[in-house]
Amino acid sequence: MRLLFLVIIGLFSLTPLALSHQPVMDMAPRWDKGWGFQVRHESRYADKTKSGDSKTDNPLGRKRSVNKTWIEGVYTWDRSIRATLKLPYVEQSRTAVVDGVPTKQTGEGFGDLILGLPLKQYRNRVGATGNIGFTPSLRVPTGSTHGDYPASDGGIDVGLSVSYSSETPELYQFYDAFYWFNDSQKSTIDEGNLLGFDANIGIHPYHDNATNSGIFIMGDLQVRYQERGRDPGGDTGGTRISVGPVVVFYYQNIMFRTVYHFPVYENVAGSQVSYGQELNIGIGIAF
Repeated sequence: MRLLFLVIIGLFSLTPLALSHQPVMDMAPRWDKGWGFQVRHESRYADKTKSGDSKTDNPLGRKRSVNKTWIEGVYTWDRSIRATLKLPYVEQSRTAVVDGVPTKQTGEGFGDLILGLPLKQYRNRVGATGNIGFTPSLRVPTGSTHGDYPASDGGIDVGLSVSYSSETPELYQFYDAFYWFNDSQKSTIDEGNLLGFDANIGIHPYHDNATNSGIFIMGDLQVRYQERGRDPGGDTGGTRISVGPVVVFYYQNIMFRTVYHFPVYENVAGSQVSYGQELNIGIGIAF
C-alpha cells in the first residue's frame, strides 16, 4: 500500500512547467482505465533586466507579470499507454520599451491546448519500481493571438520527451529531456525552438498507513535553452537554470503540491526582462 501511494504521489512531485514533461499525471494512475485531473496556478513576476548574462540598469521600469491557471488531466487505456491534456487560462502584463517609450502591454484568455501520449516501459523489483518513457506532444493554437501581449503565437508546435524515473518507499527520482519544435504563424511573434532538461530527487519522510496520508520533500532542477526569437515586447530566448524545493502532501487519493523556483543562472538573447521567480500551487485527484 505504501508503495502504491508513493507511485501516486510521484506524479505530483514533478515540476509541471507545461512545456516539459507531462504534468501531475506523469506517473499515475498506474492501472487500466484510470483517470485523474488537477487544477494548478502558476505565478511569475520580474522587474530586473539583463543583457546576456549581465544585469543592466532599468530606468524605464521594464517588468513582467504572468499568471496561468492550468486544467490538466489524464486517462489510461493501459498502464503503459495514456493520454494527457493541459489547458491554461492566461492573465499577463508587462512594461516594454516601444520606440524608446515605456508601454504597458497586456493579454488575457485561454492559451494553447497541449495534448500528450506518454508511452512507458516498466521494470518492477521487490520494493522498487521504475520506467522509461517516450512522450510525443502536440500544442494546438486554441489561444488568443490578439493584443500586444498575446496568449498564443498561433502556431502548431510539436514536442518530444524521453524520461526515466525510479522509486522506492524512501526515495524518488525523475529525469526528463525534451525538445519543442515551435512553428510561429504570426508575423509579430517568432518563437525559437526549445531544448530542456528536468530532474526531481526527493525523500518520503512521513507516511501514515492508517489514514493513507503523508509528505514528500523534493528538490527540482530545470535547464532551458531557447533559440533567439522576437515578439511585440522585444527579444526572446536564451539559457536559464532554475532550482527550488517541492513539498507534496497527500491524503488517500487527493494530493496538494507546491513548488518555488528561482533562477541561479540566466543568459538572455539581446536585452530582456529576467525570467524571475515562480510559484506553483496545485491540487488534484486520481481514480
